[in-house]
Amino acid sequence: MTTTRNLLLRSTLFHTPIHCSINSHFTTNSHTLDSMFTRLLSSSSSKFIHKNPNSPFNFRPIFPLISSLNSPITVFAMAGKDQTFTTSTSGQQSDQNKHTNRLASEHSPYLLQHAHNPVNWYPWGEEAFEQARKRDVPIFLSIGYSTCHWCHVMEVESFEDDGVAKLLNDWFVSIKVDREERPDVDKVYMTYVQALYGGGGWPLSVFLSPDLKPLMGGTYFPRDDKYGRPGFKTVLRKVKEAWESKKDVLVKSGTFAIEQLSEALSASAISDKLSVGLAQSALLECTKALAQSYDPKFGGFGSAPKFPRPSEPQSMIYQSKKLEESGKTGEAEEYLKMVSFSLQCMARGGVHDHVGGGFHRYSVDECWHVPHFEKMLYDQGQLANVYLDVFSITKDVFYSCVARDILDYLRRDMIGPNGEIFSAEDADSAESENSKKKKEGAFYVWSNSEVDDIVGDHATQFKEHYYVKKSGNCDLSQMSDPHNEFEGKNVLIERNSASVMASKFGMPLENYHEILGLSRKKLFDARSKRPRPHLDDKVIVSWNGLAISSFARASKILKNEPDGTKFNFPVAGTNPEDYMEVAKRALSFIKENLYDQQSQRLQHSFRNGPSKAPGFLDDYAFLIFGLLDVYEYGGEISWLSWAVELQETQDEVFLDKTGGGYFNTTGEDESVLLRVKEDHDGAEPSGNSVSAMNLARLASMFTGARSDRYKQNAEHLLAVFEKRLKEAPVAVPLMCCAADMLAVPSKKQVVLVGKKASPEMEHMLVSVHASYDPNKTVIHIDPNEDEEIGFWEEKNPNVAAMAKNNVVAEKAVALVCRDFACKAPVTDPRSLEALLLKGKA
Repeated sequence: MTTTRNLLLRSTLFHTPIHCSINSHFTTNSHTLDSMFTRLLSSSSSKFIHKNPNSPFNFRPIFPLISSLNSPITVFAMAGKDQTFTTSTSGQQSDQNKHTNRLASEHSPYLLQHAHNPVNWYPWGEEAFEQARKRDVPIFLSIGYSTCHWCHVMEVESFEDDGVAKLLNDWFVSIKVDREERPDVDKVYMTYVQALYGGGGWPLSVFLSPDLKPLMGGTYFPRDDKYGRPGFKTVLRKVKEAWESKKDVLVKSGTFAIEQLSEALSASAISDKLSVGLAQSALLECTKALAQSYDPKFGGFGSAPKFPRPSEPQSMIYQSKKLEESGKTGEAEEYLKMVSFSLQCMARGGVHDHVGGGFHRYSVDECWHVPHFEKMLYDQGQLANVYLDVFSITKDVFYSCVARDILDYLRRDMIGPNGEIFSAEDADSAESENSKKKKEGAFYVWSNSEVDDIVGDHATQFKEHYYVKKSGNCDLSQMSDPHNEFEGKNVLIERNSASVMASKFGMPLENYHEILGLSRKKLFDARSKRPRPHLDDKVIVSWNGLAISSFARASKILKNEPDGTKFNFPVAGTNPEDYMEVAKRALSFIKENLYDQQSQRLQHSFRNGPSKAPGFLDDYAFLIFGLLDVYEYGGEISWLSWAVELQETQDEVFLDKTGGGYFNTTGEDESVLLRVKEDHDGAEPSGNSVSAMNLARLASMFTGARSDRYKQNAEHLLAVFEKRLKEAPVAVPLMCCAADMLAVPSKKQVVLVGKKASPEMEHMLVSVHASYDPNKTVIHIDPNEDEEIGFWEEKNPNVAAMAKNNVVAEKAVALVCRDFACKAPVTDPRSLEALLLKGKA
């Protein structure tokens, strides 16, 4: 018999992809839900229901049915889009005079979207829990985020409906949670749904006991029964009946599920470091698996829907560098080609916003054409870094321009007045000012006649370049628009290179690029008059950390663009040094608004004030990662000092000092039932993967007991996930890189000595970052700055000594070292570049 623990290990430590637009809904027409839980936790049966051929949806079964149930549970995932699902722009306003609930006093944009539903929503907290205990009724927990399309759909269909609201208000205590504000709560119940049902997504809909144990759950439920399947109202009735007749068994089942999840997800290491050779073999097997999943026609790794999972190309680039260093240039070039072609296809596809810059969440088809249109900050920061990496290797300005495109989009549309970087833009918006409905992609798509009217004289060239057609262009794949949602509309995509098209039209390439840029600017100005998608102006520390990293790195890497490089809209042609100022302003906002100097702890997010949620592991790890990049790419010593301080807090609050690795939460909130050690590198990297990288970098920067402690914590962390690295390394590509970084026998440091604000130091910083080398640590020190000398005397006396012994008037000195044993100093930036490229450290 399959034990629950084995079930969880098989289906939870796994990480099935979850996202907003592939939504599963779990429904039951059985009044014996206790049988469901009892049999589910012990059964390995796997009979499946097939899709209804009369349904317009593509249903994918993801839940093993329990064959002995009289009325089987059915669970489906819904893929694709349906043009009938539009969301209201006026319903919320019209309801404001009729209904106001407790969410009206919250700060989260997502919670405020539901503040005038007839549902008597509570925020997550003791008031709601006490009410459920007092009434002895289940809790209905709904989790989503403000830019989630299907969350909007379920709100319009169910939560704005007076009939559904009455059922919820009479039979349940209803709680609404913003997953971006409370990822810890979301993690508990998403893990439960994934473990028991095999998949998940948002909106997440879970029924809980008053003591917060999960009873059953799913994601999107339609309001009414359809296609022979129960809708949300039926589910509510069945849960109520089960609670009244089988409450004790339901609660016992939920308690058991949480106990087993807790055991499975809080793994401890059996050793204090990885087995010999595993670090290298894990990276090798990970990148081999990615290479096997590579799409040579359209780029990317895997099939549609295609997500730009940045840790995948990052690991391929890292392995390419290793192969090159070991003399396997053919394999190295092949891996790099896979990444570079994928990045080209993404940048030319509709998943890239050609008019306004930045990238949408993912592509629903295999050719990166029709996207799910929301824009997330965590994508922008990570993708900018991948494009910067490939530019630093190839020196092809195609990649640097795409990095600029992303960063300029963030500067223009996603940064607040005090330097804070906002979270996301919605996929849905009104088609016109007078429209009462929102529709996905309305802000971004174009009709043929709109392009003619707006672009004018160059419309013919522009339309051919971007595949604009009168009938609409979402016809490149059967998956692009299966329900004709975008009939007559065009999602811009480049099917041929600019050089090919310029030749076809008989004009110089530079002139052709200029025409395209001017045309995009015209469309941008016209688009700016459309109703904008909702902006989630919440500031999340972890996501800011990812963006801060890319802004800091761009400030030096982009200075290696050839002189005279031309930029066209939406690329602004910014002085790269301005990007560093963006990074510093974002850091200053976080330090001033989300950091307690006395306790040295972070808060998770900010909107009209700090959130109630404390900082989570990802907030510390991603922010430290950004701080290290700000320092290494030229920032002040104060940023490095803060990174060290935050690492100490992270170790104190999140580190499992006995079992190794980091928990995702502090464990101080009793309402959060699971404390998890995450490893999966998905749309965002895991906090443990990033922490392993941070520790490897810090260990290379310092010496003595401090360096040893960082290294030991990193080794112990990796040992926690040895099974994963051995059996499924492709699930943790960034952790594979971190493991290899830590296993490098001697660490390379480049120490720059000179006056910080001088042109000479700036030229050295540009040169040291001119080539891609993830195993290089950059330290810069001004021997005339007492704060810097004091910092290094305490934490690495070698650096302080180098500063005092290598002062050259009007020059910056570079020392290339291995474990701080250094070669002869150089004072010429070109000599430093040559030394680093030849690997003569």
